[in-house]
Amino acid sequence: MKFVDEATITVEAGKGGNGCVSFRREKFIPKGGPDGGDGGDGGDVFLVADAGLNTLVDFRYTRRFKADNGQPGMGRNRTGKSAEDLLIPVPVGTIASDLDTGEIIGDLTEAGQRLLVAKGGYHGIGNTRFKSSVNRAPRQSTPGTPGETRRLRLELRLLADVGLLGLPNAGKSTFIRAVSAARPKVADYPFTTLYPNLGVVKVADHKSFVVADIPGLVEGAAEGAGLGIRFLRHLSRTGLLLHLVDVAPQSETADPAADVRTIETELQKYSDTLARRERWLVLNKVDMLPENDRSRHCDEIIRRLEWNGPVYAISALSGEGVRPLVQDIMTHIDRQREART
Repeated sequence: MKFVDEATITVEAGKGGNGCVSFRREKFIPKGGPDGGDGGDGGDVFLVADAGLNTLVDFRYTRRFKADNGQPGMGRNRTGKSAEDLLIPVPVGTIASDLDTGEIIGDLTEAGQRLLVAKGGYHGIGNTRFKSSVNRAPRQSTPGTPGETRRLRLELRLLADVGLLGLPNAGKSTFIRAVSAARPKVADYPFTTLYPNLGVVKVADHKSFVVADIPGLVEGAAEGAGLGIRFLRHLSRTGLLLHLVDVAPQSETADPAADVRTIETELQKYSDTLARRERWLVLNKVDMLPENDRSRHCDEIIRRLEWNGPVYAISALSGEGVRPLVQDIMTHIDRQREART
């Protein structure tokens, strides 16, 4: 299925039913009086978070949603039926905003959560309600009010505990394949990942976390180059970033330390908040280096970067060093979860 993380739709709530003007007409009751009932309320429009959805692709084909109108009132004091609410399923992690005002209406972060995006019209009043001691035969009623119409911008931000950063071919897809059941495309050319992949990493019974593989960034991404900048919004919800870097690039001119700085520059251009997010350095593909030279090579990269945070040397392909990294991530996430409770 094609991954779509933005969509524009129009929602229209139902109109309220009109009130009824009616008089009781029965044999031997010449002056039965007013008996017009009220109308029914128009249907509301709700967005509903559905755990079974992971993309907004359906909104590429259906862009307008309208709830039913309320029924008008009827004689014999019968009230019109209120319309059913219209429920629009969206993926968990969807943010809805008003396209015309820019106002953020709400954020759907839990399965089953509902968000009211358009209020249905209020019912009209029948002439029975206007009867009084001085107006015994009112011919007044009110119409139902129109429902709200809104143009919405839907934006999907994936919910993940850990986000993967790195240049194309840094080994992000190989890493997510190694630690989870996700099977993103892996090849020896850039941009094999064209859309984000989510993987659930099970560490032990009742202990797991979600990792997101974001398409690789390139220099100039903040100005629109490459693919990854389009998906950086998905990292905004993550509590931890893993910065993967290829320590054994095929090109002789490639420089792992410079690669790290390239990503840091693009993060800073995109968002100061994201640039300050906790980030661990993961030196990948150490199996491509001679065993007696690995430590020296990795230490040199760390020294040049003046890196003070956690550092892990791994091989996502062979699995070397992956298990300790996963265990430490789980410990870190457990602490974050405890701090939030």
